[in-house]
Amino acid sequence: MDRSVYITSTGAFLPGKPVPNEEMEQYIGEINDRRSRLGRFVLRQNGIKTRHYALTQDGVHLHSSADMAARAIRDALSRSEIAAERLSFLAAATTQGDLLVPGFASAVHGELGLRPMEIASFQSVCASSMMAFKSVYLQLKAGEHDCGVACAAEFSSRFFRPGFYAGREQEGEDSSALMETEFLRWTLSDGAGAWLLETRPNEGRRSLRVEWIDLCSYADRFDPCMYAGTSRNRAGERKPWSHYDSPALAAQQGAVVLKQDFDLLYRMFPVWAKHYLELVDRRRLRPGAIDHFLAHYSSHSLRGEMVKLLAKTGAMVPEARWFTNLYSQGNTGAASILLMLHQLIEERDLQPGQQVLGFIPESGRCVIAFMLLTVV
Repeated sequence: MDRSVYITSTGAFLPGKPVPNEEMEQYIGEINDRRSRLGRFVLRQNGIKTRHYALTQDGVHLHSSADMAARAIRDALSRSEIAAERLSFLAAATTQGDLLVPGFASAVHGELGLRPMEIASFQSVCASSMMAFKSVYLQLKAGEHDCGVACAAEFSSRFFRPGFYAGREQEGEDSSALMETEFLRWTLSDGAGAWLLETRPNEGRRSLRVEWIDLCSYADRFDPCMYAGTSRNRAGERKPWSHYDSPALAAQQGAVVLKQDFDLLYRMFPVWAKHYLELVDRRRLRPGAIDHFLAHYSSHSLRGEMVKLLAKTGAMVPEARWFTNLYSQGNTGAASILLMLHQLIEERDLQPGQQVLGFIPESGRCVIAFMLLTVV
């Protein structure tokens, strides 16, 4: 029996108040003038105006990633037509969890305090939320469950405090090497989102039917591009943090700092574009018929690159139909697409029959994900 699956409720949690650009260093900390100047350059590139942090100006943690995810799930449940006790499957995603062991879903389940249930943990970068989403979708589609939730949370700011960069300046890093860390430091922020999925639509309000989810890794062609937990020697060889004699030595060698390789990033764009064109043919997708295009991108400048590339393909979704929360909420990594759909539902009067296309390119080691939803 073919079972349709619907997103019947969404939830969000954004910690603290919106933090404007001029107050950022009061939260993530000031390292030196050189990094501050690079930070101001990054802000001009990414176009972000405000973001949220789950810590105070003194560096005190107000939440954990699991706590934020649980709050987003409770928000989704509070907006739903079902009792929390009906939830029987939980898939949780994040880039970096609160603990090394056990899995993130266990932590989220523990924070929720709901009855025993099946869980699944997904750890990647921005596309990990889509991995969790597809897991719930397939569980419901197969008849294993009737109700499940996909959630994602990020607490990036805790990794951007000055202590994580101690001693790095003495190594004489050039501006390009510094930009590998400063771009993310001034772009990523904190938050959590959740989607509740059921095998029946809502009775009293709109739902979103899941038409398909498409996800593909191209890690066979690329080295890590956005990464933490490894460093490279002068020969370009990578050494995982766990191969050092101690965690302290790994940190001293820069193996725990989050980095972005820009040369590699730009080499991924044509691969993503080719996959999109293949998807258009394979799924018989009509870009001009898409009513809302949720495009995840980390920087306004990268949006420009995406627009130019998609325009050349002849399969461009009209830019007037693009929707993003980047400029007001920053790049919340795996939680971004979940928060984006939540905001779209809150702000737009979605009509039955409208289609929502989600696009999530992950630079971690080149992953790309798409989803198509129909308003019912």
